Amino acid sequence: MSFSAQTKNELARVVDQKPCCKMAELSSLFRMDGSIQISGSELSINIVNENAAVARKIFTLVREIFDVHSQVMVQKKSKLKKNNIYMVRIPPGQTTREILVVLGLTDENGLFLEKIRKDFLKRECCRRAYLRGTFLGGGSVNKPGATYHLEIITTKESYAQEIKNLFKRFKLDAKVNLRKNWHVVYLKESEQIIASLSYMGAYEALLDFENKRILKGMKNQVNRLVNCETANLNKTVSAAVQQLESIRQIKDTIGLNKLTLPLRQIAEARINNPEASLRELGELFNPKISKSGVSHRLKRIEELAQGMIDQTISNRDF
Repeated sequence: MSFSAQTKNELARVVDQKPCCKMAELSSLFRMDGSIQISGSELSINIVNENAAVARKIFTLVREIFDVHSQVMVQKKSKLKKNNIYMVRIPPGQTTREILVVLGLTDENGLFLEKIRKDFLKRECCRRAYLRGTFLGGGSVNKPGATYHLEIITTKESYAQEIKNLFKRFKLDAKVNLRKNWHVVYLKESEQIIASLSYMGAYEALLDFENKRILKGMKNQVNRLVNCETANLNKTVSAAVQQLESIRQIKDTIGLNKLTLPLRQIAEARINNPEASLRELGELFNPKISKSGVSHRLKRIEELAQGMIDQTISNRDF
């Protein structure tokens, strides 16, 4: 089961006690997944969702709020994974038009309303319920540990902006993008996704997301440290190889006994400890030599060796 499905199953079990919150959630589910079927003068409502738990929730909310017994039908997709599709159908009746008006979907004359009913946005509890309904109706969230992405899709640009503004009321910076014929409202920041899961009431999903996000952060930190240590080791080895080459050049040309005592001592220490770091070389002496002191002496040896090479080239040219 995908992380999105797990999250929706958890949210489908969230039960609000206040009638206003139940109505806000049902309204958003109708907007996301609902359609109106007109046959002559009769009006019916169909709400389609791929999640069985969400379909049960719609069925329960319709019964509790409007005392209407809807029908639930199951169909199997003909393409792709051939998952089940669940349709909750409110049959024609006197209450059908009333339901649309009460949920803020149409006005008294049957004209479709673009904006979310203001009553559903006044209280934070209702806003949370409405956000939960939009996610149940058309949302998804990536499995934690991969890229961070939560989105809600809708066919209407105006409603996408409404959802974006709803996120904004929770101080979440959602973006809107067009993907084929869908308007996608999405969050990319992990902290904002965690906050949105909290607002909707998906606390189990939140903990799972947070745990895996922390684990991913730890793995990334370990990788950075390993890469840093590897880079430092490579740098130390490359420097040591260059230093040994310079010492060999001096030894073969004039001999190490021609160097000053400090330079001869550090040269011999490097020959005997080819893999040691500057700090480790300094600790071999009594008294100890600082890292910068070791570096200065080795650089002086490299300069002397380079001078000998330059002199040799100059003599050849002559």
